[in-house]
Formats: sequence, structure tokens, C-alpha cells
Amino acid sequence: MTQAYFVTGTDTEIGKTTIAAGLLHAARQQGLSTAAAKPVASGCMRTADGLRNDDALALLAQCSLPLRYEEVNPLAFEPAIAPHLAAREVGVKLDVASLLPPVRAILAKGADFSLVEGAGGWRVPLAGEENLSDLAMALGIPVILVVGVRLGCINHALLSAEAIERDGLRLAGWVANIVEPKTSRLEDNLATLSERLPAPCLGRVPHLGKVTAAAVAQHLNLELLADW
Repeated sequence: MTQAYFVTGTDTEIGKTTIAAGLLHAARQQGLSTAAAKPVASGCMRTADGLRNDDALALLAQCSLPLRYEEVNPLAFEPAIAPHLAAREVGVKLDVASLLPPVRAILAKGADFSLVEGAGGWRVPLAGEENLSDLAMALGIPVILVVGVRLGCINHALLSAEAIERDGLRLAGWVANIVEPKTSRLEDNLATLSERLPAPCLGRVPHLGKVTAAAVAQHLNLELLADW
């Protein structure tokens, strides 16, 4: 049975890609085939092969299926700004209609474990009144929430979970990524998140000295996913 999830975060710069790559690595350790999509990415580097994004490359490195970069990240923009602004600057209409076909193509490859990683948090704008959450709704797949554990994370996590549920999608699990290890009352905050979020915690990822997908995977448990 194939599994596919949309990965979102409580904010930007909270290690969403780090956790997604760890999840893919953990799946590979279980002998599962893996695939991933980062449908839109800003903050890309110019290379001889075209624009490349570090996050998309990190996901591609954990895909066991033979995927091309353009399949994983079909829309790449150079400026490290909000994707809808980056798209507007180069005259690209960033909407669900343009993002949905390449993501569906990745999911159609039938990997045992597939992830679609968003950009930033749940309500990242696209063109017009659309948001990246509309893409998740169109795909209709469960959501994994990456919680960047720092001051204010409880509010961000609960609001994100409420929005996901209100949009008709199921929160399949969440990951505590401890981006600020000196967070006051860390254990109390984690306990509150566990009590309040309506899904299992797939793991606590400590602040790692050397961040690799393999190191992150050691702190994750895919068996806890709600529909695994």
C-alpha cells in the first residue's frame, strides 16, 4: 500500500526540509521506495544545469526512484523571497493549476512512501486568492506538520492544526524539531503540544551538531503515522 503526505511547517526556517529528508531516509531504511516533490521553491542558485534549490536537492537525494530535478522541483525562482512575489517578478502565474500536474505525476510513480513539501507555513500565498494549502486540498492527502520548537510554537502549531482540519484534511502526525534547545520550559512545551495536537508525535529531533538525513531519521518513527 502506497503512502503519500503533504509536509508543512509552523513557519519558515524551522527545518521542514530537514525533517522531510529524515522521513524519506527512515522509509528507505525500512526497505520502502521513496519519491518527493518540492513543487515551488525560491532562493535558488544559478548552475550550469539551471536554477537549483538546496531543499529540493536534499529531497531528491533521499528519493530511491530515478527522478530528474525538474520533476521534483518544477518551479524554481532565484530570489529568496515569498514564492508568489518571486514568480510575479519573472511573469509566472503561480497557481494550483500549474502546480498540480507535476505533483500528481510524482505521486503516480507509485513509490511506497511519497512526500510533497510545501513552502513556509500552511497559508503561503499563490496567485490571486489561492494559497499553497489549496494545492494540498486538491491532492487530498494527509498532512505531516513540522513544529519548530521555540518560543511561540504552541500557538503556531495549534493554529496550523486547526486550519488543516478546517480545510478538510487530516493531520496524520507531527514532528517536534527543536530549533532552539534553550527554549524555556522545553519539556512542558512539548507535553502541551502532545496533549493538544490531534495526531501522534512522530519524534523529537534535537538540535544536531551535524545535520544529515540519517541523523534525523534516528529520531523518527514512521510506525506512529495515523494511517500507516
